[in-house]
Formats: sequence, C-alpha cells, structure tokens
Amino acid sequence: MKIIEKKEEIEIIETDVKSTFAKIYSCGLIGVSAYPVEIEVDISGGLPHFILVGLPDTAINESRERVRAAIKSSGLEFPSKKIVVNLAPADTKKAGPTYDLPIAIGILSGIEVLNKNNLEDMYVAGELGLSGKVRQVNGILSFVILAKNKNAKGIIIPKENQEEASLIEGIKIYPVSDLSEAIHVINNLNQIKPLTKGPNTKIENKNLINQNDFSDVKGQMLAKRAFEIAASGQHHILMIGSPGSGKSMLAQRLSTILPSLNHEEKIEVTQIYSIAGKLNRETKLIANRPFRSPHHSTSTAGLIGGGSAPQPGEISLAHKGVLFLDEITEFQKQVLDSLRQALEIKEITISRSRKSCTFPCDFILIAACNPCPCGYFGDSVKKCICASNNIKKYQGRISGPILDRIDLQVEVKRLTEAELTSKKTDESHSSKAIKEKVLKSSEIQKRRYKDISILHTNSHLSSKEIKHFCELQSGAEKLLKEAIKTFCLTARSYDRVLKVSRTIADLENSAIIKDEHILEALQFRLNSFN
Repeated sequence: MKIIEKKEEIEIIETDVKSTFAKIYSCGLIGVSAYPVEIEVDISGGLPHFILVGLPDTAINESRERVRAAIKSSGLEFPSKKIVVNLAPADTKKAGPTYDLPIAIGILSGIEVLNKNNLEDMYVAGELGLSGKVRQVNGILSFVILAKNKNAKGIIIPKENQEEASLIEGIKIYPVSDLSEAIHVINNLNQIKPLTKGPNTKIENKNLINQNDFSDVKGQMLAKRAFEIAASGQHHILMIGSPGSGKSMLAQRLSTILPSLNHEEKIEVTQIYSIAGKLNRETKLIANRPFRSPHHSTSTAGLIGGGSAPQPGEISLAHKGVLFLDEITEFQKQVLDSLRQALEIKEITISRSRKSCTFPCDFILIAACNPCPCGYFGDSVKKCICASNNIKKYQGRISGPILDRIDLQVEVKRLTEAELTSKKTDESHSSKAIKEKVLKSSEIQKRRYKDISILHTNSHLSSKEIKHFCELQSGAEKLLKEAIKTFCLTARSYDRVLKVSRTIADLENSAIIKDEHILEALQFRLNSFN
C-alpha cells in the first residue's frame, strides 16, 4: 500500500493489498457441555506468517503444521501470505486438535476454494493428519447436540465418529474421511445426503454385558436382600466381612438386577465416555450400566475428575451405574472425603482459575472392607491378631460423614461348611428372580414421582419430599423416635432410614411404611463401624 503524506491529511492513493475474511463455527467443551467457537480467518498481504490467537493450547498451536501439510497433500496450494486465525471467545482457553479441520476449511474459504454460502450456520470439528486424513475427536456427541440446539444447517465430523453421532436425531450430519472429501461436501452440499441411522448401525456395548448371576453366590441371604433393596431404590451399600466371604462376587452382580438404561440415559452415559476418550471402534454406545472399580491407589483427580483441562473421573464414568470401592479403608482419607458432594447432590463441580466444570455422577456406591487390618475380627473360625487400638484406627479411616451417606451397611459373614460344599442352585435368589422384584418396585416409584422433578427413585427424595411421600404407620413413628436415641441418628441418617424403608415398602407393594419396614431398614445400620 502506497501512501502520500500531506500537511492536513494522509491520502491513500493506491491499494494493491487485498484482505479476505472467513468465519467457521466449531465447538469447545466445558464439562460435558459444548459451547460454540467462532474461528475467524484473515488472509492479507505481507511476509508469509501463520498466527493463531484466542488462548490456544500446545495441540492447537501445532495445528499450523498439520493444516499446512494437509492442504498441500490434498493437491492445493497453501497461501504464501499473512494468515491470522482467531478462536473466539478469546478469553476462554481452547484445547485439543478439534480445530484442525475448521481452521483448514477457513483458510480454503478465504482463498475462495470453497463455497462460503454453504458454510453459513455449519459446524465443523475434526483432527487432521499430515496426509489430509480426518481423524476422530473426543466429545463429538456433545458437539452434535450443540449444533442441534443452535438450529445449525448441519455439522461436518470425522467419519470414525459417525456411529456415535448417529445417536442424535434432528440434525444433518456429514461424516468425512479426509480434507478433499470435506471440500467436496461443502461445495456440493445440496447434492450430498446426510448421515442416517441405517439398519446396520447397531452399536451396543456388548463388552459390558455381565454374564454373572446372583445364584452363583452361596449363602449370604442378608447381603442379597440388601442388594435387592439397593437396586430397587438406588441406595449405597457398605459390606464388612473377612477375606473370601464373597464381597466382590456380590458387587460384580449388582448390575445384573438393575433396570435397563433408557435411550436418554444411554446418550447421557455415552456422552461422558466420548469426552473421556473411552469409546473405541467396538464400543460406540454404552448400552449397559457402567461398572467401575478403581484401585485404592487412585488419586483425588482420578476419582472425582480434574486436570488442567478437567476430565471426568471414575465417579462420572460410573454415572447411571455402579462404583465399587473394594478395600475402601485402603483409600487415602482425603480421596474418600472428596466423595461427599457427589454422594449428596449427584454431580461434581471442578473449579479452575479460568472456568468451572460440572460433571454428572449419579451412581450406586458399593464399598467393601475387612473389619480390621488382619481381616478376621469377629470371624467365627480364624482368630484376630490385631490390637484394639489398631482396629479402631483402621475402622476410623472411613470418616463419619461418609458413613452417614451410606444407606445400607451389611455384614458379610464367612460361609459355613454346609453352604460352602452345597451344590444346590437357589433359583429363588437368581438375578432373574431378584430383577423381577426390582422392576416392579421401580415402576411403583416412577408412577409415584411422575409429576415431580426427581429422578424416579427413592434415594433422590429431598427432606421436604420425604414428609410427603413417606407416610408412616402409627407404630412406625414410635420405632423411629426410639431409634434416634438408640442409634444416635443424625438428620441425614434419619432421612436415609426413611428412604430405605420406603423402598422396602415398595418391594412389599405397601402404600404406607409399616413397623417391619422400619425395623428392616434399621437392621442395615447395625453393622457400621460406629
């Protein structure tokens, strides 16, 4: 650009530099929710330079070389000009390789290789390889949901993500395998048919189908009853027993008696696994309730989620399923105490300096531990060798606030010789028989809570809702008053006894909570460490 300076003004007499501008919509993630990201591309004259602004992380900064190589590999010329790419909103940290494909499309749109009109209200997401191949990205399910909610014209995604994306209806989805195909789709948008959920798109997570059965567990009638109640009302369980008594066997079979996930719950769980990068070619839809069993060496961030760019932890990966903490007394105390919020409000909020992320974590907690360090305190056969102070210290590793949030506490005793050697199969306590009772109880709860905003199970009742839905027999009220003194019930544990009693009453198809229901609920608070 040539300019001539005069006394009173600066006159532009010739312009030989043209600047082109393009805008593409993509997506970012905060927790499990996606937010729109505007990718603005300005191409102007000057020394060749490629600048990325808008708080990109290292992976996005490295996209400059991936985009350059991908464009050249697709048989196109990369512009030898000054290129500025802005990721808006500029005050939000962007992370991951999701923006490779939209940046490349923005540059090609700027040099008029693409039809800009077809890019209006179109969302794009995908990672690029140096050859121009479009690779899958995490969180595509959240991106498709965002595009649908924004009434977008459509969304262009990696072909490897197409089965996952096809779960969402009401939005045009265009899967592409490489950059050249993406160019073809955009330039011929009216002739391209969007992705449809065809008959071959059966994408169930068959790897999680549990073949275990409660009939495999010998004896342990009280524990099986506790699991029946837990599955019916979505209650938490603590099992205390000596090594080899069957605690792990029982925990692994809870998922076989839980009600199946509905379609909305499947999408919700799959969305979390997509963000965490836990989906693969074989598993595109989490169709069964998750079962997570983290090791006791798990960190706080590993359990509840975290990181510089927060990722879901084990409690969120167990959403709508089961979280099994075996040897719970071996977990670090601060790790266990981090569960308090999750057990109470069914979600966890992770705060960082620039943003806060909220992940859902509505799970059933199954905790298991030994009664003492050697494992044989109270055992009928083997003698405990632990000092009383060591036993008290060991049991104190589970804090009172955590115990107070666990509805059912049951002792899993050593099997007798007759139970251990028995070859009989108790079909009345098989997973199929127990699940039939659980489903009937679940239907009762769905009908009862259909007009209120809780999640259709007794464990989700608030204190106000307990007063309305937990009608007591006159004798039951007297029992509860005595229990408050005898067992030193807190306000929270009092509410939890009522919730468990409500579930037991539902299993008996009783409209009101009777004396025997209260007594059975209190029975499952007698084996705690208190």
